[in-house]
Amino acid sequence: MFGNLKTQPADKILMLMQLFKDDPRPTKIDLGVGVYKNAKGETPIMRAVKAAEKQLWEQETSKSYVALAGDPGFADAMINLVLGNAVDRGNVSAAATPGGTGACRQAFEMARMANPDVRVFVSNPTWPNHLSILKHLGIETVTYRYFDNGTRGVDFEGMLEDLAQAKPGDLVLLHGCCHNPTGANLNLAQWQAVVDVLLKTGATPMIDIAYQGFGDGLEEDAAATRLVASSVPEMLIAASCSKNFGVYRERTGILMAVTADKGLSTLTQGTLAYLNRQNYSFPPDHGARLVTMILNDDALRADWAAELEEVRLSMLGLRQQLADELRKLTGSDQFGFIAQHRGMFSRLGVSPEVVSQLRDDHAIYAVGDSRINIAGLNKETVPALAKALHKCGV
Repeated sequence: MFGNLKTQPADKILMLMQLFKDDPRPTKIDLGVGVYKNAKGETPIMRAVKAAEKQLWEQETSKSYVALAGDPGFADAMINLVLGNAVDRGNVSAAATPGGTGACRQAFEMARMANPDVRVFVSNPTWPNHLSILKHLGIETVTYRYFDNGTRGVDFEGMLEDLAQAKPGDLVLLHGCCHNPTGANLNLAQWQAVVDVLLKTGATPMIDIAYQGFGDGLEEDAAATRLVASSVPEMLIAASCSKNFGVYRERTGILMAVTADKGLSTLTQGTLAYLNRQNYSFPPDHGARLVTMILNDDALRADWAAELEEVRLSMLGLRQQLADELRKLTGSDQFGFIAQHRGMFSRLGVSPEVVSQLRDDHAIYAVGDSRINIAGLNKETVPALAKALHKCGV
């Protein structure tokens, strides 16, 4: 039986991680893997997470299952964090998932249950795992224009033209903030135009929000998701706690479904629980429990928000430093977009040959499409990257 299996394509980012690990050069810089790192190159445990873990260790009395959809308290806390007062709580169903990836997988499954012929519109480019999961599920994908490689901004007119081709029963996948892999984002006026297209076509939006708090702030990064939720009759939201709480290995995520009325919310809640049961039964609870404790405790929440803001400002500082260094070296503002992008990533728009040259000649590792992880830099390595890019002729 196993002899009939086919070799699956290797994950390019995981391959890049291994190449970096095997590189003996002491000056090597990893800008590939999408994990936040501080100035020391470490991914620390946030102070509030440490404090909550200590409390949990002292107070927890059981490791028994919670519920198929996870702890209702986690759902309430996350719905409040992401949606605020944008919609009535009774119109939102939710289920905890193993990370944002699990939330996306369950969202695609649910969309297919609702419409076996569903098409999913995805930005060009998007997070590669979106495409991988959709292909594995056999769901048709339609790409819409998003990144303008000339301006390194959003091809907004092209995006609207392509989204206008959607129809009722289709799912339109959007990045809530800090677009991965480009770092280029819509402003609120552009989001309103997207909402207008969605209402005209009757397509259902799905927002993947994995970096809330990494862009312009917790509330600011949620603004687009809240605008969409308050404007359309129904939508899906996949949220991750991996980045903004730093609980990567705890696999903490949630899938929300916003419906037009409470009756449909009961139906979607049952469907979410059903999907969890078919996939992994009960979702992980440890990370979700920590997140719930932090969001419901004023002191822990304040400390978490303060540390998250330090992380956000650090990345903005690195962006500005890199843009300034490249401006000095090139005598132009062609890389000024780096300071305007938001989140962990920016797509530089350089060729695969330049990316290879950065790796081979300068021990700087980036994804082949020229996406770099800004959080993989520090004040000392920013000049090294700028000089390397300049030496590569960009």
